[in-house]
Amino acid sequence: MSKTINVALAGAGAFGIKHLDGIRNIDGVKVVSLVSRDLDKTREVAGKYGIGHVTTELAESLALPGLDAVILCTPTQMHAAQGIQCLKAGKHVQVEIPLADSLKEARAVVDLQRQTGLVAMCGHTRRFNPSHQYVHKKIVAGQFRIQQMDVQTYFFRRTNMNALGQARSWTDHLLWHHAAHTVDLFAYQAGSPVVQANALQGPIHPELGIAMDMSIQLKAANGAICTLSLSFNNDGPLGTFFRYIGDTATYIARYDDLVNGKEEKIDVSKVDVSMNGIELQDREFFAAIREGREPNASVAQVLPCYEVLHRLEQQLNA
Repeated sequence: MSKTINVALAGAGAFGIKHLDGIRNIDGVKVVSLVSRDLDKTREVAGKYGIGHVTTELAESLALPGLDAVILCTPTQMHAAQGIQCLKAGKHVQVEIPLADSLKEARAVVDLQRQTGLVAMCGHTRRFNPSHQYVHKKIVAGQFRIQQMDVQTYFFRRTNMNALGQARSWTDHLLWHHAAHTVDLFAYQAGSPVVQANALQGPIHPELGIAMDMSIQLKAANGAICTLSLSFNNDGPLGTFFRYIGDTATYIARYDDLVNGKEEKIDVSKVDVSMNGIELQDREFFAAIREGREPNASVAQVLPCYEVLHRLEQQLNA
């Protein structure tokens, strides 16, 4: 494929805008349609990014002539159904994390991708952040092996707000969204499947109906372990912080930044063509479409993560 890849983006919220910013830096890609619930807000965002078509209906975008692919940045509960809708329409699709909020739906997307042969990818951004890429290259080169990962995912969301501090119309979830990042990354970096998984959760929020605090333990088949702490109650530094403890070094990754165990900065500016993990994720999606290959973080590759999340949910509900 040498022509411009025409893309529809669904979801004009915080993460949709991150994707639009990233795509601006990628040659040969054009966002031709923007889909979101609030038409006035959608028109406003579309105007800033020069997008000619706006709608509140994904089906309308899918019917546009010449559309090649879709990026879904919609609420979690819509991801699987919309991913299936895109594949059935013959479009390549990137679904923002999580792929689904149930194992049954995640498997349905993977099954349909295998039937269609289209590119279907999930936004497991940590695979693409330069900080984690740096560690991954060390692992692949045989220079570093994980003994333990210690991860903190902390937000302050006692009300239902998004990453921009705006009110959400849907409820986020520590397990099916935020834990998915670490469960997938741990197995990916360890190069070994998760064979043991345990979870504990704190009190259920009386209005949001979700646990605001959670603790997860993982063990890979090769013996590496991971401890993940998650909270929507943390009134302090926000985000996810990864400590890699290995046989030759310690690394601490904070989004696209990396330091060693002594807090000495490691230059990761040359790891890839950008320092923006979302942009690198999108570059992989479009490259896989052009090259007719399976992308890193394909829906099939990340399915084991959702199998682990399913087991953890069963534990928590028991």
